Amino acid sequence: MSVMHWPDHLLTLQEWDALPEDTSRHVELAEGVLIVAPRPAPMHQRAALRLASLLDEQLPNRLTALQDVDVLVSATTPPTVRAPDVVVTFNAVAERNPTRINASEVMLAVEIMSPGSRLQDRVQKPVEYAEAGILYYWLVDLESPASLTEFVLNDDNHYEITTTGTDVATLFEPAPVTIDVRALTARR
Repeated sequence: MSVMHWPDHLLTLQEWDALPEDTSRHVELAEGVLIVAPRPAPMHQRAALRLASLLDEQLPNRLTALQDVDVLVSATTPPTVRAPDVVVTFNAVAERNPTRINASEVMLAVEIMSPGSRLQDRVQKPVEYAEAGILYYWLVDLESPASLTEFVLNDDNHYEITTTGTDVATLFEPAPVTIDVRALTARR
């Protein structure tokens, strides 16, 4: 059994890249601090998979939806690397197959709230994504009734709520899509 020694300092981007791959946990980097959380629960994973699939089916060919990819939110020292549940980026970016995507290449970041991430998803991550210039942010809450809230970046670099839906949400940015929020966790 291998033991990983926890860093006693803020990590650099190079140290982040050198970390061993660990698929048993959800790992992010927030201003150089390693954030480790359990992998999402099954309903969270189902919702992320369904949402990425529904988005990808409806997006124009120049865009694609990806699930659980690293996004470089800030490269300044100390760096921030997040892994939104779903992102929409340009198809050309995905085809380059980078180890992480720059925030400037992300049109939409989606977070699905979990019991241990509600504050981060509602407060911290939207601020980081807005500062990085990600134009659209969606927040999905799976607590009954499940809801999807769409935020759009305004001229002051803050997100404004434009849509909230608990049944079927029709959204127009970054492309016209219709999401049946109730179906995100349903078996079929």
